[in-house]
Amino acid sequence: MRARASFLPVELEAPTILEPDRLSVVDWLRYGPFLAQVVITRRCNLSCGYCFEFDKVSEPVPYAALERRLEKLADLRAWTVCLTGGEPTLHPDLLRLIRKLRELGIRRRQLITNGYRLNAKLVDGLNEAGLTDLQLSVDGVVRSAATVKVLSALRKRLELLANRATFRVVMSGVIGAAPPREALEVVDYAKSRGFSPRVLLVHDESGQTKLSRDELAAYYEVKRRIGRKAREAGDYREKLIRRGEAPFRCRAGSRYLYVDEVGGVHWCSQTRDGFTKSLLDYSLGDLREQFHAPKSCNVRCTIGCVRTASAFDGWRPQG
Repeated sequence: MRARASFLPVELEAPTILEPDRLSVVDWLRYGPFLAQVVITRRCNLSCGYCFEFDKVSEPVPYAALERRLEKLADLRAWTVCLTGGEPTLHPDLLRLIRKLRELGIRRRQLITNGYRLNAKLVDGLNEAGLTDLQLSVDGVVRSAATVKVLSALRKRLELLANRATFRVVMSGVIGAAPPREALEVVDYAKSRGFSPRVLLVHDESGQTKLSRDELAAYYEVKRRIGRKAREAGDYREKLIRRGEAPFRCRAGSRYLYVDEVGGVHWCSQTRDGFTKSLLDYSLGDLREQFHAPKSCNVRCTIGCVRTASAFDGWRPQG
């Protein structure tokens, strides 16, 4: 966990003039971002034992700073922008930020939440603001020392989503956070409520994972129950398990942008010490450079958002 009691956004330290022209469609097709995840607060209301992407002290990122970042992502033609944290529902301007994404013409406007703060007023507000996708992962069925993000605690809030949400709800079962077979009950519940079921693998701080025999068996059963949609991004997880290495190169910093709470772009949340550059200074040259940049962590990486965004370029030279 990286505690940040206070911060000054990098763009407020040294004002940067945005490039006047948007990325061209051709350049976006070659190198532009399919997905950008933007941290709007590092604070979280939970303390899951396996998580390292939160603290208990940081203030929400000021709206003005986030607005500039979202405008820059629109200039880069980001197809999907996902607001994340910490726990983004703790941000007082969450609905205003989603409305801003819609105003900027961002096609897919996503939110990742632990679900604990969902209520009728918030769900109705997300509907009105124009949210297109909400993602939440449910680690298991009953509370444990590692997590409280479980079905027994979230059922009422999930029922609320099923009854009121007009946006797509992606609910993931997690392998590695609870007894493996609990992921099966989570996936079955998601299907029964009309959510889009998904499977995630818990990874360490460098994005790597290793499944036990029981976890591997549960993973294959979850895939069977989800069906064809479980084979996302060319079924990269299956290839990773069988071959021992990723089937295509990581294109983070290009196809996928992770924007931290001070406005810095990183390859992902697990590599914040490996690469960083202010989003407001990002250009086509940076997208091109990071598209081709080798990442030593690529070999066994299972970070779904990065892998999925990178899969589109599996047909291009991988050397």
